Amino acid sequence: MSGEPVWVLADPRAGTAAQALGIAERLGLPFRSVPLEWGPLAALPLPWPSLAGLSARARAAVAPPWPRLAISAGRRAGPVSRWLRRRGVRTVHCMRPGPGAADFDLLVIGRHDSPPAAPNILPVLGATHRVSPGVLAAARSAWPALAELPRPRVAVLLGGPVRGQGMDPAEALAILDHVVPFAGSVLATTSRRTGEAAAGAVAARLKGVPGMVHRWGEAGPNPYAAFLAWADQVVVTGDSVSMLSEAMATAAPVFVAGAPPSAPRHRALLAALEVAGHAVPLERFPQARPRAVLDESGRVAAAVRARLLGG
Repeated sequence: MSGEPVWVLADPRAGTAAQALGIAERLGLPFRSVPLEWGPLAALPLPWPSLAGLSARARAAVAPPWPRLAISAGRRAGPVSRWLRRRGVRTVHCMRPGPGAADFDLLVIGRHDSPPAAPNILPVLGATHRVSPGVLAAARSAWPALAELPRPRVAVLLGGPVRGQGMDPAEALAILDHVVPFAGSVLATTSRRTGEAAAGAVAARLKGVPGMVHRWGEAGPNPYAAFLAWADQVVVTGDSVSMLSEAMATAAPVFVAGAPPSAPRHRALLAALEVAGHAVPLERFPQARPRAVLDESGRVAAAVRARLLGG
C-alpha cells in the first residue's frame, strides 16, 4: 500500500462526515478525503461488503493504492468500508453501521444509541467532531476582537427540528429572553435547520446587544469555532447531536435549550450529558458547576493509533 495512509469516506451530509474527519485530523497522519455520492441502492440495507450503493463517479474514486486505514460514518458508508477491509484496509466506522457490525476493526458508537458490549466497539459520549483544541486556539487567534466584548460572553447555538420547517421564532426569542439579562455579550449563530424566520427574529432581538450574530449561509468567514473558543458560557439547543458534542469541546458551562427533543436517542444523550456533569437545562442559567473539557475525538484517535496503527 502507498499513497495517503488514511482515507476518510466522506458522507455528503456535513455532520456525518465531520465525525470521520474529526478522528482523521487528530491522528497526525496525511489523509485523503474520498467524497461519497449515493446511487439508488444506497437506500437499501446492503448486507454484504459492496460499492453498489455508490454512484458511478464515486465508485471510480475508490481505487488502489489502498490506504492502511479507512474512517467512515453513517449506515450507507458501512458496506463501502467493509469492501475495503476485504482488501486489507483497517477500518474505523462511526455510528451504527447496519448489517455486519462484527466486520469492522473499530466501531465508534454514541452511548445514546445503546451499543452492545463487543471487543470492536468503543462507546463515546455524544459524537466525534472537528472542534479540536488546535481549532479552538486558531479561532482565538483569528478573532481577537471577540475578547474585547463584555463578559460574560454567552455563545448561543441554535439548531432546529431534524425534520420540519425550521425553528419556531417564538422559541428562539424565548431562549434569548432567558439569556440576555444575564449576559455581558451574546455570540449567536443559527444553523441550516434554524430557518430564515427564526434567524431574522434572532437578529432583530439582538440588535443593540453587545456581541455578534452569524446567520447560516451568509458570506464571509464563519465565526462558529471562535464563538466557542471565547465563550464563558454556551447555550445550545438539544436537537443537534453535533452541536451538543462540539459545545463540550471547551470547559465553559453548557446549558441545553429548546423544547425537549422527540427522538429517544436525543433524549438519552441529554440525560447522559447531565448525569456526567457536562450540561444542565437552560432553566438553571446562569448557574452551573465547573466542568472539564470533553474530548472524545482525541480519545478515539488515541485508541486508533494504539489498536490499529501500532501506537
